[in-house]
Amino acid sequence: MGDPRGFLNHERQLPERRSIPVRIRDWKEVNNPFPISDLQHQASRCMDCGIPFCNHGCPLGNLIPDWNDLIYREQWQEASERLHATNNFPEFTGRLCPAPCESACVLGINEPPVTIKQVEVNIVDKAWEHGWITPILPDQISGQRVAIIGSGPAGLTAAQQLTRVGHDVSVFERDDRIGGLLRYGIPSFKMEKRYLDRRLAQMEAEGTQFVPNTSVGTDLPVTDLLQDFDAVVLAVGATQWRDLQIPGRDASGILQAMEYLPQANKVQEGDIEAPPVSAKGKHVVIIGGGDTGADCLGTALRQGASSVQQFEIMPRPPSDRSEATPWPTWPLMHRVSSAHEEGGERQFAINTQEFIVEDGRVSGLKTHEVIQKSNNGSITFEKVVGTEKIFKADLVLLALGFTGPEASPLIKDLDLAQDERGNIKRDKDFSTNQDGIFVCGDMGRGQSLIVWAIAEGRSVAHSVDSFLRGESKLPAPVVPTDRPLT
Repeated sequence: MGDPRGFLNHERQLPERRSIPVRIRDWKEVNNPFPISDLQHQASRCMDCGIPFCNHGCPLGNLIPDWNDLIYREQWQEASERLHATNNFPEFTGRLCPAPCESACVLGINEPPVTIKQVEVNIVDKAWEHGWITPILPDQISGQRVAIIGSGPAGLTAAQQLTRVGHDVSVFERDDRIGGLLRYGIPSFKMEKRYLDRRLAQMEAEGTQFVPNTSVGTDLPVTDLLQDFDAVVLAVGATQWRDLQIPGRDASGILQAMEYLPQANKVQEGDIEAPPVSAKGKHVVIIGGGDTGADCLGTALRQGASSVQQFEIMPRPPSDRSEATPWPTWPLMHRVSSAHEEGGERQFAINTQEFIVEDGRVSGLKTHEVIQKSNNGSITFEKVVGTEKIFKADLVLLALGFTGPEASPLIKDLDLAQDERGNIKRDKDFSTNQDGIFVCGDMGRGQSLIVWAIAEGRSVAHSVDSFLRGESKLPAPVVPTDRPLT
C-alpha cells in the first residue's frame, strides 16, 4: 500500500472518451489515452484490504492489490509479471470484462471503487509497448497431441497453457479467422482486432497451430479427430441464439444480432467492401437491452442509421446499487455504455407483440408496456392496457441472448451428455461422459463472461495435462460448479 491516504486524496477517475461526433465516424476504440500520473493516483486508491474481495470477485483470482501497488511505485514490468501470473489475456479482459472485481472492491461499500479495469489494461499495453511480452517456449516436448475445438477466449486460453507445457496443440475454428466472438462478435470500437492479432502471433511463435475454416464433425470427421489426438477440448461456446416467434417473424429485415455484427467486423478486416445488410438511412429497432444490443446500437449509428431504438422488457434499473444486490455482489443498476452516449433511445418495460409487414418486409412493430411481477421466484410480465404503440422499423435486430450450444454433428457423433439447458455435462475435472474429451467455457457453463471463459480455459488445461501426464503443475482457478459472488 504505497499511499495509505490514496483513497482519501483522490476520487475515482476514468479516461476521457473521444468526442461523439468524431468517434462515430470511425471504428477505433472510444477512449483517449489515460495519463500515467492519473493512473498512479487511481492505483493508490487501493486500500490493501485485509481480505481483498476483488480477488474473490474475479474468477481468475487476479492479484489486484499487488499490481496496484507496483504501478503506484512505477514498477511496471513487475506489475506485468504479476498480472500475467493469473490472466493469459489481460488486454481482452481490460477492455471487455464488466469488472466484477470492481463491484466487489471493499472501497465500494461506501465510495466509488478502484478503477481496477483501467489499471489492468494500461499495464498490459505498456508491457507490449516495451517488449516485455514474448513467446514462452516449453522446457520439454510431451509428444502428445491435443485438439481444441473453438477459438474464443476459453479455447485460446486452454491452447496457450497446454502449448507452454509441451503438448502439440491444434486449434480448430469453423470461421475464416481465429478469435471466435472476440473476432466477429465484438465491434472494433470496443476492442480493435490488432490486440487479438498480436496475441495470436505470440501463440503461433510458442507453437500453437491454428486451423480455420474447419467445422469439426462436418469438414473433419469425428473419427479422424479421435484417431489423431490424445485429448480433445470442446470450447465452441453457447451460440444458439434465442428467437422471438411472434406474428411477422418471417419477414425480411429481421436479423439476429450475430447475423448482423460479424458483417461489420468483416468490413473492418478488409474481407468485404460493404456489409450485406447495413443500417444506413434506416429506422432500426434492437430488441434486447444487454451488451450485445448496445453493440448493435453503436454499429448502427456508425453505419448512418436514421434512428435507433433499443427495447428492454425489464423495468429501468435504479441509478445506484439496488438493495437486492448488496456489496460484494454484482449490482443491479442502470448502466450507460459508450454506445448509449452516442445516440439512440432506450425503451424499458416494453414488449413487442407483432412485426408489421409490408410486401414481405418489416415496416414496424406493435408494442405495449408491461409490469414485472414476481411470484415464488418466478418472473412474469403483465400487459398494461391502453399502452399499445407502433414503432417504425426498416431493420430489426434480435439481441435476446443465447440458450446453449448449437445442435451439431460434433455433439451427436461424440454422443455427449447434455443437461436440461442443453449445456454439455462435465465432472469436477471438466471431463465429459467420453474419456479424453473435455469441455470448458460457455459450452459447459452457459452464456457467461469473458473472465469466466479464461478461468475455465486455465482450469481445463490443468485437467487435460493431468489426464495426459498423471499430474500437472498448471493452475486451476475454478471448478465447473463455481459461480459468481451472490
